[in-house]
Amino acid sequence: MQLHANVFGEGQPFIILHGFLGMGDNWKTLGKKIAEQGFQVHLIDQRNHGRSPHSDEFSYEILSNDLLAYCEALHLDEIHLLGHSMGGKTAMLFAVNHPNKIRKLIIADIAPKYYPLHHQDILDGLSALDFNVLKSRGEVDKELSAYIPDMGVRMFLMKNLFWKEKGVLALRMNLESLINNVSEIGVELPENNAFSGPSLFLKGEKSNYILPEDETRIHQQFPSSNIQQISNAGHWLHAENPTEFLYKVLEFLKN
Repeated sequence: MQLHANVFGEGQPFIILHGFLGMGDNWKTLGKKIAEQGFQVHLIDQRNHGRSPHSDEFSYEILSNDLLAYCEALHLDEIHLLGHSMGGKTAMLFAVNHPNKIRKLIIADIAPKYYPLHHQDILDGLSALDFNVLKSRGEVDKELSAYIPDMGVRMFLMKNLFWKEKGVLALRMNLESLINNVSEIGVELPENNAFSGPSLFLKGEKSNYILPEDETRIHQQFPSSNIQQISNAGHWLHAENPTEFLYKVLEFLKN
């Protein structure tokens, strides 16, 4: 399976992995700014997301293997790797499985622990979309608002909309597979593996995804890790405070 990616810039390879129900395009603005600093940025769509292939199979082991295949196909021997949320778990597993492939690891607002299911309203809203009836983005937004009051979350989800043919909207993601495999999103990563290379964990000041008690486990599995906070930001820290996020990423890469 060859993953879809948008690639910008020249220099050291820098791969970014989006979160659940997202796509590489979510990172286009930040990706271009990172590329300007001398990196070749790869904005990957993970399996069942964006323009990448659809599959019934879905787990972090599979996502990590997809990334390995992508790197091998493009002869990327050593990469900087950034993952947010679900993409962060893929990135952590990839780093412990293939430590020699990672120069520096950046994890955005996720820990290697188990997370209970918490996407049900979103999945219910997306499942309720009937594209035989809904013929505009405005109509889709209105339908979703009954399930998802947060406009920012709806705008994020609606990036998945595209015109499948004239007058017919559709979702790029493989919604059926993601619903069937949603229990895989929160799974705990194996505890017995470690990555000793340089790692930066960025957590949102207003987010509860990385709690103080999670930091011990992070330091055990990622002994060279540094945990920093992004101010005035929740789980979407790269979108809510992109200036501070970009500054901390570049500072880590260049030191």
